[in-house]
Amino acid sequence: MKVIIKKATRADIPAIHQITIEAFQKYALDLGIPDQVKALKETYESIEEDLEKKIVLVAWVGDELVGAIRCEILPPGEVGYISRFAVKPEVQNMGVGKALMIAIEKEAIKQGASLLTLHTASKMASLVRFYYGMGYYIHSTNTDRGYIRAYFCKELGKNKRQIDINYIHGTLP
Repeated sequence: MKVIIKKATRADIPAIHQITIEAFQKYALDLGIPDQVKALKETYESIEEDLEKKIVLVAWVGDELVGAIRCEILPPGEVGYISRFAVKPEVQNMGVGKALMIAIEKEAIKQGASLLTLHTASKMASLVRFYYGMGYYIHSTNTDRGYIRAYFCKELGKNKRQIDINYIHGTLP
C-alpha cells in the first residue's frame, strides 16, 4: 500500500472531518466515554482555523484521503503539540499513522521545533505501544478530561536541547 502525505487544503476539510469523527468514535467507544472526547465536537470551521494556524497533513492511498494529523508550534517555537491524529479505522495498522507521524516530525523540525508532544488515553495500550515505538515517552498523566491521559514527548533530531517541559505542559491547548 503506497501512502502519499500532503499538506491539507480547504478542499480536504470534509474528508478530514469524516476521518476524525470515525477514528475518534472508535477511540471514545474503546474507552467507554462517548461524551468526553472533544474531537467528536469538531466542525468544518474549526478545521479551517487549524489550516491557518497549524501544520495540517493528510494521507492518501490512491484517490482516497485516509488520515490526518495536526501540529501547532507553540511559542516561542521550540515545541510542537500534535492533535487530531486520525486514521480511518479500516486502514489502521497498515503504515498510514507511521507515515503521518514521520512527516509531521519533519515539518516540525523545519519550523525549528526541538520537541513534539501529544496526549492520548493511557488506557489505550495499542496507542501507547505505537507512540513508544515512534520514540515518544510518557512525561506525566492527568485527568482533566475525565479519564487518564498520558502526556507524551519526543526530542527531535538535530534540534534537541533542554526545554522546561513543565512550563510547556502548563501552556498546552
